Amino acid sequence: MNADYSYRLIEAIDWATYLLLGCFVFYAVAKYYYPRRFHEFSLLPLTNQYFFVHGKNDELTHPFNMILFATQIVCVSLFIFLLFNTFNPELVKNNDWLFIQICTAYTTFILIKFAIEKIVANIFSIDDLINNYLYQKLSYRNFLGIFFFAGNLFFLYMYPPTPMSLILFGGFALLLNATALLYSYKKNGKLIFRNFFYFILYLCALEISPYIILYKSIV
Repeated sequence: MNADYSYRLIEAIDWATYLLLGCFVFYAVAKYYYPRRFHEFSLLPLTNQYFFVHGKNDELTHPFNMILFATQIVCVSLFIFLLFNTFNPELVKNNDWLFIQICTAYTTFILIKFAIEKIVANIFSIDDLINNYLYQKLSYRNFLGIFFFAGNLFFLYMYPPTPMSLILFGGFALLLNATALLYSYKKNGKLIFRNFFYFILYLCALEISPYIILYKSIV
């Protein structure tokens, strides 16, 4: 059993290596063409200067954001693939397109959720507020993509993934994501309290239920 598991992991390293190398190139391109922006982005855990400088007038589709969003998709999808490879290796063995399916599903999920939030913002005429919130959320999750990039390198080339190590890593990533969301809510605290009922509806409909549906679909 151990030999089979190790063989499957080594077999997956070839294409995963190219993906991670591509992510590294994307990070290098982002740093080369937007050095100041990348430096301020790298300080997100320490300061919110990045949002003061770039978060007010920049579009969500700025090339810097799109480059990091692409790497986020690859890194998160690769980590989910490692979860499947550890908890359900037979599925990985019998499905050569599993990573592509994960990547497509994750991208579709994010884009649909983003589109719904934009529609809601337009209906209630709060486009500026929601755009600022979405920009913050995208930035934090792009930064989290770097965290997954490092984690994938660790699990693929240094420490073979175990169920416990993957659960701990994934749980810590969820904690970081929740902390980023709480910071965004705190920053808009006055507005939230003035519209607390609508905020609860938004939280349940667009921040909690989509992940529950996604979890149920995967399980």
